[in-house]
Amino acid sequence: MSLTVDSHAADAPRRPRLTAEAAAQICSAWAASGEFGEHVVYESGRRWTFAAGVAARIVVTTTEVIVTEGDQETRMRWEGDPSVVLAEALHSLTDTDWRVYGWVGFDYCAPIHDLADRVPDDVVLAHLMVPEFEAFVDGSGIDTGTADAGRAARLRELAATATPPPAATHVDVGTDHDDYRGRVAQAIDEITRGDYQKVIMSRRVDVPFDADIPATYARGRAANNPARSYLLDLGSLSAAGFSPELVVATESDGTVITEPLAGTRAFGRSAELDAAARTELLADAKEIAEHAVSVQACFEEIASVSLPGTTVVSEFMVVRERGSVQHLASTIRGELSPEAGPWRALAVLFPSITASGIPKSAALEAIYRLEPDRRELYSGAVVVASSAGDLEATLTLRSIFAVGGRAWLRAGAGVVAQSNPDREFEETCEKLGSVAPFVVRSRRVSEGSDRS
Repeated sequence: MSLTVDSHAADAPRRPRLTAEAAAQICSAWAASGEFGEHVVYESGRRWTFAAGVAARIVVTTTEVIVTEGDQETRMRWEGDPSVVLAEALHSLTDTDWRVYGWVGFDYCAPIHDLADRVPDDVVLAHLMVPEFEAFVDGSGIDTGTADAGRAARLRELAATATPPPAATHVDVGTDHDDYRGRVAQAIDEITRGDYQKVIMSRRVDVPFDADIPATYARGRAANNPARSYLLDLGSLSAAGFSPELVVATESDGTVITEPLAGTRAFGRSAELDAAARTELLADAKEIAEHAVSVQACFEEIASVSLPGTTVVSEFMVVRERGSVQHLASTIRGELSPEAGPWRALAVLFPSITASGIPKSAALEAIYRLEPDRRELYSGAVVVASSAGDLEATLTLRSIFAVGGRAWLRAGAGVVAQSNPDREFEETCEKLGSVAPFVVRSRRVSEGSDRS
């Protein structure tokens, strides 16, 4: 772990490139130290950003938006579209040149789709912060970025002494605790009678011991190849995950993109089994139909916020390998209409079709009705955005979540008329395999404090 010189140093000696595993360990060490306050680690394009400390904070609940800058706090009641109030809150910040990091929970969709009555009062829908500083890690080493001299020295010190995480404790995911199969069967009946075409049914698996979230991130990132990854501690919520796909991204040049994944088989068992599963996936009528309707729905969503005639499917039904599973994947892009803007694009694409269903409003109603507990951040998004107009909202799947010392995992599967409840349950187990084997037990507690 000596590869920690600032990557921008002109006189730095030539060194081997830093691996993804080592980069994740460095970010885990920074987060675990507790020295830099609340933070969001975000990996995109094999570059990790460590955004830490809170210079400004925006929290949107079901009833009000709360903007905090220094010791000044402003509260305002709101109703309607949360993307509008969030954009207005960002516009009100004193510093007009900002970059924010944070999360948008699944319940962010409720007021957009007339389901606000399904969410308890004062639930946090979105939590964003402008960090005090940003530091970076990539293959060439670390860049202490905008950290002051004292923080920069400490970041380098922690990076130099970062070590591999402790061994993981596998979490059992093979028990159907909440009649998942029965809920899938009910959804199939509702689809058959025409209530909706597709719905993603998910299930929660509680972690029966106190989890070390930063160490779990480092352990899990070494075993996964996500599209993007994240590690955060913001407000009361901690999470780490290895996301397979984007909800939406907008770029400062006006491009808007979504990357739906639908259709799944296990991966990572052996070269022979993986190849057979890939062949089966590409030939499975149910998986192909599920993917095709998802792409069509995403195309329509992108088109609704894009300039006429600019929406295209630039990649269709390729296989992408993500941790313990392989998926059918497509990419849809357009040229964002100036009247829409990035936050409106997020509202339209959120939650992802591949985490909700088709038609979206009817599928969301079914999720709120059939799932026994709230999704919270699961199938929401980790968000990075700037005042320049770029935004990435990364789907929060393949994750561990923790609040108040209790941690849990969650996974879902796309249910269509051709679905089989046993197969959908098996698919959730395959997806949970991206996280469940890598959960690290907290070293701050004794074995005797584990929960049964």
